[in-house]
Amino acid sequence: MRKAWLGLGGNIGDPVASMGKALRTLHRRSDTRVVAVSSVYKTPPWGKTDQDWFHNACAEVETLLGPEALLATCLDIEKRLKRERLERWGPRIIDIDVLAYEGEETFESPTLELPHPRMTERAFVIVPLADIAPQLVVDGKSVAQWSALCDRSGIERATDDTGWWRAP
Repeated sequence: MRKAWLGLGGNIGDPVASMGKALRTLHRRSDTRVVAVSSVYKTPPWGKTDQDWFHNACAEVETLLGPEALLATCLDIEKRLKRERLERWGPRIIDIDVLAYEGEETFESPTLELPHPRMTERAFVIVPLADIAPQLVVDGKSVAQWSALCDRSGIERATDDTGWWRAP
């Protein structure tokens, strides 16, 4: 099993419920288990700012899947949860990104780039990731260091309960 870190978010319907369902779906698989989950954060939209605020979280998983297979699994879960890709950075019911993968400090394919592009610039990724992986090194700095450097304007912790994803 190898470790991987995922970013989850959404701003349509009940994004916390959607993220929880996605994590439970991953955890039930024989090849992947969820080992740590951050708090949920309410965050302002990024990129396309004329939309509702998001709820974001990060998770650490252990998996037998390679990076691209893990991404394909995450995209399949998004599809089953009725994710529609209508516009870049637009509203969504669920978004699951593979942020980093143990042993693959950098990885590039037609479908996946690791570490996830611009993740160190995005407080909605770095702040929740620092909850579960402060020592993880991304682009030469620990996530804790990136978290200390990022602009946290508007970011609010929505829950301190890291077991939020387990509730049905």
